[in-house]
Amino acid sequence: MFSRVIVVVVGVASLAACGVQEAADSVPKQVAVASPSGPSGSSGQSAAASALTITDPWIKTTKKGMTAAFGTLVNDSGTAVTVVSGSSPLSPKVELHEVVESGGKMVMQPKKGGFVIPAKSSHVLKPGGDHIMLMGVTEEVKPGAEVPFTLVLEGGGTFAFTAMGKDFAGGKEDYQPGMDMSGDHG
Repeated sequence: MFSRVIVVVVGVASLAACGVQEAADSVPKQVAVASPSGPSGSSGQSAAASALTITDPWIKTTKKGMTAAFGTLVNDSGTAVTVVSGSSPLSPKVELHEVVESGGKMVMQPKKGGFVIPAKSSHVLKPGGDHIMLMGVTEEVKPGAEVPFTLVLEGGGTFAFTAMGKDFAGGKEDYQPGMDMSGDHG
């Protein structure tokens, strides 16, 4: 399933300097590109997936519980691409989240409608903003770990990439467990 992903090294950055966030954010590390010919053979599904790339994909290190993945989704096509859900072998529950203000606090919640990447544009996934949330992770994520993801696109196509484990102190948002976190994104 992940054999259709081509990873191109665009820049080099030392993961040993995890404490220096500016340096880590300023240098794109990877671009993952989905192969234009998917196993389904449907050109409609693979066209959207082949137009989508991700720069600097990373996942916050954790021993257990929840974590999140980040990067910049880039759409090189002439039409918008919408990510409606995601999965990873690291977690039984993966949701697309946003961070919003509620009652004077920053809280994360499922992003209704998913992540829309406009034509010839990008969509940033970052701490304190939109991100891919993993709940109930099944194993520890250490610095340098390579974690595979598959994003499901509106219309049924998929896009696969690998995120690199990276230490990060985290945003100051709260998770609202009482909210509807069903993740019914399609």
